[in-house]
Amino acid sequence: MRTVLISGANRGLGLATAKLLGRQGFRVWLGSRSDVAGATATSELRREGSNVTAVQLDVTDENSVVAAARHITAETGLDILINNAAIMDEGYAPVGPASPAGHASIEAMRRTYEVNVLGAVRLTQAMLPCLLRSEHAAIVYVSSRLGSFAHQTDPNWPGRAVNKLAYASSKAALNMIAVMFSYQLRHTGIRVNAVSPGIIATDLNGEGAANLHGRSGFAPPEEGAKLVVECALIPKDGPNGQFFGPGGTLGW
Repeated sequence: MRTVLISGANRGLGLATAKLLGRQGFRVWLGSRSDVAGATATSELRREGSNVTAVQLDVTDENSVVAAARHITAETGLDILINNAAIMDEGYAPVGPASPAGHASIEAMRRTYEVNVLGAVRLTQAMLPCLLRSEHAAIVYVSSRLGSFAHQTDPNWPGRAVNKLAYASSKAALNMIAVMFSYQLRHTGIRVNAVSPGIIATDLNGEGAANLHGRSGFAPPEEGAKLVVECALIPKDGPNGQFFGPGGTLGW
């Protein structure tokens, strides 16, 4: 039975991804900062028949990451790591589309980078020895088109108006992390790719509840999870060091 660890998996896109992989017979490690939230999510998936176990995982806490890595390595090993944990914290009230970068809080950027960037590196490094023992390993970084230079420099792309400096720049950094790890691991058989799940209604962007009431333009987490799972299940001889999203390969 193949195993997967998903960070930030107690709700939203992470939980939806855990559900899909659980239904496909994976042994799921559900990473959650909160033991209570992790237990609640795990109970939900187990009622569906999934083989899932919650693991306390705060990607900003070295001790938490090391403890989770040791536990998973000893219990089951690991085949797939999905770096999903993320925050969106700009640290300022909206001031209009023209100048939000000039109002971004340095402290908010630091918090965002600690989770979205350093947390992903911390977790990848901790789990890498375990992944290298797998015959069919993969690492997935859940990114965003907001972090794509190709999209952000396209004057016709509507997403340019979003203007979230901390979040967008953190995802651009995450994309480079995916590229660097894919190069380092290119001869190991581990596929390393990034994926943008699309415009998904989650608590991350404050649209989770809104979507339930029919707000248009935001897809349910299950739709984004399909893309994440497709990326996680790329065959051993498949693409490596690529950025995927709705419609196929995206420009970095």
